[in-house]
Amino acid sequence: MARQASAQNTQMAKRSAQRSIQFEDEAAEKIASGIVGVAVSYSVNYFQSIEDSFLKEQSYYIKDIQWMACEDFTVERGLQQLEEYVSTWEMHDSWLHCTDFLHEEDQKYYKRYHYKMKWSIPTRRKPIPRATASVYFIIQISKIRPATLPIEVFFILESNRMEYRPRETRFREKWLKDIIESKIFLMKNITF
Repeated sequence: MARQASAQNTQMAKRSAQRSIQFEDEAAEKIASGIVGVAVSYSVNYFQSIEDSFLKEQSYYIKDIQWMACEDFTVERGLQQLEEYVSTWEMHDSWLHCTDFLHEEDQKYYKRYHYKMKWSIPTRRKPIPRATASVYFIIQISKIRPATLPIEVFFILESNRMEYRPRETRFREKWLKDIIESKIFLMKNITF
């Protein structure tokens, strides 16, 4: 009988230990589930914020036009394409410009056509602006690539050496303002 009681006590102890282990396992599972839930929630929020910032950046996409094929190029059509491209720039309506063809440059593998676009903001009080900002466009026609490919276009701002490409650069009105402001500042400091 003592053996039976001892065996029963042992079995009860085992059951009790199994129950406590089972309860501990369930508690650990609940804690782990909570931790995983929090981690997943933070991960979802993190990736959502990355996606939102990416979409916000995408709202400032670079506008471009369909450039003509090299075989269709003429100086006048190049001028029209530049005007069409400039119309995609986000600028205030008060800016006015004039475009002039400068010259043709003949190289071994390409021809380059140079244009100058002068920008200013004339007003009623000052219809002749104190300063202008120039943007120099270069249209490049390859002599070795197929003539059906589009023309290559890039532009350079006055007082700058950086070449910008229409498909890769979002034009900023501030660039023109900075050029004009620096010219006006320089004119104030020079006495004749």
